[in-house]
Amino acid sequence: MVNRRKYTKMIHEGKYVAEVEVELINTKSDDWSPYISADDALKLDNVRELLSKNDVASAKKYAKVYILSEAA
Repeated sequence: MVNRRKYTKMIHEGKYVAEVEVELINTKSDDWSPYISADDALKLDNVRELLSKNDVASAKKYAKVYILSEAA
């Protein structure tokens, strides 16, 4: 049996932080830690790459994006 649950992964890249929704997968038949699908791993990589290129508009298609600023 496979359990799936939503999880929010935080990505920090430069002056940006993104909240990316992924699905954790856990099988009851073994003692392995939860893992994510290959598609979700690619989504995380894609968001990180877009943020590194300052392409916030495209990254926002996959995640909530926040801009960090220095406190006064």
